[in-house]
Amino acid sequence: MKTKIILILLASFLFAVRSNAQNKHRKDSKYPNYKGLLMAGYQGWFRAPKDGIMYPDETKMRIDMWPEVSEYQKTYPTGLKLADGSTARFFSSDDASTVDLHFKWMKEYQLDGVFMQRFFNATDVKARHTGATNVLRNAIAAASKYERALGVMYDLSGLKAQGEDCSKLIEDWKYLVDSLKVTNPSGTNTYILHNGKPLVTIWGLGFPDREYNIRQIGIDRFIDFLKNDPKYGGCAVMLGVPTYWRDLNSDCASDPYLHELIKQADIVLPWTVQRFSPLLHNDMDRYRDLILGDIKWCKENRLDYVPCVTPGFSWHNLSKFEFPDDIKPVGSIPRQGGRFYWQQIATAIKAGATMLYIAMFDEVNEGTAIFKCSDTPPVSTTAKFITMDGKPSDTYLWLTGQAGKMLRKEIPFSAQMPYRDTSSTSK
Repeated sequence: MKTKIILILLASFLFAVRSNAQNKHRKDSKYPNYKGLLMAGYQGWFRAPKDGIMYPDETKMRIDMWPEVSEYQKTYPTGLKLADGSTARFFSSDDASTVDLHFKWMKEYQLDGVFMQRFFNATDVKARHTGATNVLRNAIAAASKYERALGVMYDLSGLKAQGEDCSKLIEDWKYLVDSLKVTNPSGTNTYILHNGKPLVTIWGLGFPDREYNIRQIGIDRFIDFLKNDPKYGGCAVMLGVPTYWRDLNSDCASDPYLHELIKQADIVLPWTVQRFSPLLHNDMDRYRDLILGDIKWCKENRLDYVPCVTPGFSWHNLSKFEFPDDIKPVGSIPRQGGRFYWQQIATAIKAGATMLYIAMFDEVNEGTAIFKCSDTPPVSTTAKFITMDGKPSDTYLWLTGQAGKMLRKEIPFSAQMPYRDTSSTSK
């Protein structure tokens, strides 16, 4: 009997050793856990066309913020003018120098890192050598260079109701691991882990306005692959879901299958952009209560939880095309010079958050960007832009660095936005 038990234990040990030896992920990441970190979403979707002129027609503008571009190595002319009559210029995410500068800022202002959004259409075999993959490749190099955390976030936007499922995401993850060495880079490994496992995010489950049915896209198979495949698995999984995922109402589909999927994951990330506003009385109390209830549910189901914070929201220019009968005002959720951003951060930390997700790093389309933006955007009779409320271009990067220190208890907790002497800040 003892011999049989020994043989069984030996076989189990050898299987574990063999599986570990075959696994393609490095275990020595500089970021072994999401807890204690502030991570932002990174779109990287701004592309310079072949003629080099970006946004040539101001009547077709879909951007509500304008980046501060003086530090970029490469910029491109646009069809808009600044107040002094000069041509407004924009960057291209496809340039390696652009990504390098963004990660340099992350290190300078102590933003821990970003989740690189990889949209469903970018996972087609034919799309692997296009802009989205170039941006990710450059980000892997920049993350290693500046020792910033990096994770892959699969965004299901673009997934069709018929003829498509998550099987190609399995093949894409293999490609990222084998060809881009995303979890095993040549330099310092900064791919974000959670509890020692590479963290992969799947965003877009439970939103009722999507074409796809979460029961019919093989998402459970993809999660199982990420967690259990002997070569490419051993990963932790974070799911991006609607604000009211717990109650399966309001902005969330009522299908209880969403909870089954969430219980297979490791972290829940609710999307709360546009759900809260400084214009509503005591809205941070509602935000606090939401987080407290979410954390309680997650603890009961042995899951981790990360709340989403955002500096504001503006969808005026984009809404002209998306909602021509309901054009949104400029700055519909105002930033208030950073106060609204800090209110969310302080509320989330006080409610018990141990990590934060920031929406977003470079999202100027919806006015949620935290990277350097201009207080003097182009002037136009048709396109309207939000400003920085008279604040320096790096205000939100600086606030994010302070938030990280407060999250890790390196500085005292404060519900009041920290004061910054900007007398020597020129931009």
